[in-house]
Amino acid sequence: MGLTYDASGVSIDRGNLFVQKIKAITGQAPNPNVVGGIGGFSGLYRLDGETLLAACCDGVGTKIEIARSCGHLEFLGQDLVAMSVNDLVTCGARPLFFLDYIACGRLDVERFEPILNSIQSACVESGCALLGGETAEMPGVYPPDGFDLAGFAVGVVRESALVDGKSIRPKDLVVGLASSGLHSNGFSLVRKALLEVEGSESLLSTPAGCEEPLWKMLLAPTRLYVRAALQGASTGVVKGMAHITGGGLEENVSRVLPPGCRLRIDYGTWSYGKVFSLIQEKGVPEEEMRRVFNLGIGYVFIVSPGDLEQLLASLETIGESPLLIGEIE
Repeated sequence: MGLTYDASGVSIDRGNLFVQKIKAITGQAPNPNVVGGIGGFSGLYRLDGETLLAACCDGVGTKIEIARSCGHLEFLGQDLVAMSVNDLVTCGARPLFFLDYIACGRLDVERFEPILNSIQSACVESGCALLGGETAEMPGVYPPDGFDLAGFAVGVVRESALVDGKSIRPKDLVVGLASSGLHSNGFSLVRKALLEVEGSESLLSTPAGCEEPLWKMLLAPTRLYVRAALQGASTGVVKGMAHITGGGLEENVSRVLPPGCRLRIDYGTWSYGKVFSLIQEKGVPEEEMRRVFNLGIGYVFIVSPGDLEQLLASLETIGESPLLIGEIE
C-alpha cells in the first residue's frame, strides 16, 4: 500500500466531511449578502451593489515543525501570506489587507521577528496592507519553543469581473503555473517519509543528485500568484482559477467546475521537481502523490481553446512560463 497522508495522521476525507458539516451549520442562518456559500477558495460578501468583498484564512501546517527543527523561520511569513492571498485571487479579487495570528508557548521577540519581516514583505509584493493581528502566549498549550501561525486576507472584486467557473465547458483547456516546490501542505506525510527514519539531522544533508540541503528544498517559500492571477483575470478570457494545495490538482481544480464537467490532467508532461521524487522514492504511491501534493504546478487557469494564446501571451509579458497541462471533459 505504501505511505499515505492518512497514515501520517491527516485525512483529506475527514476534512471534506467537516466542510459539509460547516455548510449545513451556516445554512441554518442564511445571510442575503453572502454570495456563493461555503466551499470556494474564498467567501464572498456583497458590500453594496456590484462590490463584493472576498475573504479567507489559512495556515502553514506542520511545515512549521521542519522550520523549527532546523532553525530557519525566515520563510514562514511568505508561506502564511501566500496561502491566503493565493486563495483570495482565484475569484479575481484584489487583496486589500492581511492579518496574522501567532500562538506560542513563549514569546521570543528576536526569534519571531524574521517571520514578521517576511509577512510584511509578502504583503507588499501582493499589494495589500498588513493591517494588524494577534499574538497569544499560551504556556501549557504549546511547549516553550512551539508555535502556530494563521493568516486572514480580505479583498475586493466587482461582480461583473467575478471569475467563478460557471462558464466552463468541455474542451476548455487547463493552464498551469509552476510551483516553487512543496509550498505549505502535505508536510505531515513529508516528515513521515523523509525524516521519521533518518531523523531531523538529515535536514542538513544534501540528497544525492541535488544541489541544496534538504531543509532548503523543503522550506522553499510558497509562490505568490497574485500578480499572475490578476494579470490573467484582466484579459477577460479566464473562466476559472484554482490554487493547488491539499487535494492536489484534481480536487482543487474540480472545486471550480460546474456540474457535467470533469478534469483530465496530462501528468508527466511537465517536470515535477526533485523534491517530489525524493518523497515518492520513500514509498509514497503515485496516486497518493497526486492527491496530496501540487507536483510542480501551484496555480491553474481554465480558458477556451480560442482564447489560449491570448492568456499565454499575457502571462508571458510578466515573466511567467505557463504550461498547457490538461483539458476539461
